[in-house]
Amino acid sequence: MKAKRALLLMLCAACLPLAAVAQASYPSKPIRIIVPFPPGGGTDTVARAVAARLTESWKQPVVVDNKPGGNTLIGAEAAAKAAPDGHTLFVAIDSTLAMNPSLYAKLPYDPVTSFAPVTLAIHMPMVLAVHPSVKAQNVKELLALAKQEGGKLAYAHGALPAQVAGESFKASSGADLLAVPYKGGAPAMTDTIGGTVPVIFDALGPAMAHIKGNKVRALAVTSAARSPLLPDVPTLAEAGVPGVDLVTWIGFLTPAGVDKAIITKLNQEIVRILQLREVREQLSAMGMTVVAGTPEQFAQTIQNDTVKFSRIIKSAGIRIE
Repeated sequence: MKAKRALLLMLCAACLPLAAVAQASYPSKPIRIIVPFPPGGGTDTVARAVAARLTESWKQPVVVDNKPGGNTLIGAEAAAKAAPDGHTLFVAIDSTLAMNPSLYAKLPYDPVTSFAPVTLAIHMPMVLAVHPSVKAQNVKELLALAKQEGGKLAYAHGALPAQVAGESFKASSGADLLAVPYKGGAPAMTDTIGGTVPVIFDALGPAMAHIKGNKVRALAVTSAARSPLLPDVPTLAEAGVPGVDLVTWIGFLTPAGVDKAIITKLNQEIVRILQLREVREQLSAMGMTVVAGTPEQFAQTIQNDTVKFSRIIKSAGIRIE
């Protein structure tokens, strides 16, 4: 018995230096952060804020590799196939991991087994807004107008999370709105500003400048709490439409199989960076709230949202155009 105990202690002691060595020797070469969108968007901004500071603290080049297209499938596939040595990171949004499984019969990656979560980075609510010419000054009046129009009142949506927000609103309120899809949030907002489509669901960050410029009027946000950027704009629940609690999110992952010690080191450093005052202020100005946490918390978010979005997508009959 004593011999077995001694052997067990020796084995445990031997494992400790391995983790320490993994952390100490990492990173040993430049790090690549794959972003499944073009430069300039919210996901790209988060990635570059982290990349610049990782370069400073770890004295290794950290570069952002933009791989847009295919509703984030192109970037996700590249990340899933990368070497699991911790030198490739992937910045995913909710649709990549929690919505696409309900939209595609076959994906070039597995949302659960192809990646290892590092940390959730930010939350950002969607906003329900209307063209200034729309007579509705609040959600209640918008619902009355939609009823009056008999299914002809249209709303624009670009990215998939905006479509899910719109369909969740319809399901919870009973509103008969006509969904008008666009290939991105920018063209959707352009047509709403121009009055072509009077109503829009959009991510708060990109919509902020147009709301402040009075080009569109915000009626509600889709999060459970009001946004500090729009303190006078109610949540949908406050506006009389309960059951819609939807925020889009961005998070960091690695390919599956990366050493846990490296993931721990990545988590600690990325969380530290995201919590820096200047980073929080930069992202807050874009409508984002930092929600950095543990890999386990991020994994739970993915799991919970996969179930939630599957229900919404199937109920609304959402399909990829």
